[in-house]
Amino acid sequence: MGIDMSFPTAFAKAELAASSDLPTSGRVFVSVRDEDKNALAPLARGLIDLGFVIVATSGTCRYIQELGYRCTAINKVHEGSPHIVDAINEGTIALVINTPEAQAAADSLSIRRTALERRLPYFTTMAGAQAAIEGIRALKSERFEVRALQDYNRECSGIASSK
Repeated sequence: MGIDMSFPTAFAKAELAASSDLPTSGRVFVSVRDEDKNALAPLARGLIDLGFVIVATSGTCRYIQELGYRCTAINKVHEGSPHIVDAINEGTIALVINTPEAQAAADSLSIRRTALERRLPYFTTMAGAQAAIEGIRALKSERFEVRALQDYNRECSGIASSK
């Protein structure tokens, strides 16, 4: 469980508690289905602003480049080595964002399994990926503190009673 007065910090704490530490630098693998590409601009911008390097499958990479952001293409598993699972196994990927299409189920399964084995944060929805970016931003800019649940309750009660 992650709790804080702000969602991004609470999300980052929850990821830490789940032993899925959000990275603060490195390479992020992105592969999103066509219907998610419209939500890709703020995600790519957020990753670049935080200093990450984006690697993506060819279609997603082309879309990110059309948005004006740097991106390097990497093979899907079925396209042959070197591919994304190789990169994950080599330890060169820090975070995985993959919203799979039905026909890409086999690739997505091997990516997901390998990411889980390597204990990499893995997000399968655009909302989850955006929450991760906000959490990373909080990790980089805020000092986390540990507080008792009762302290949050008192603070929230005080906010509610002052309205």
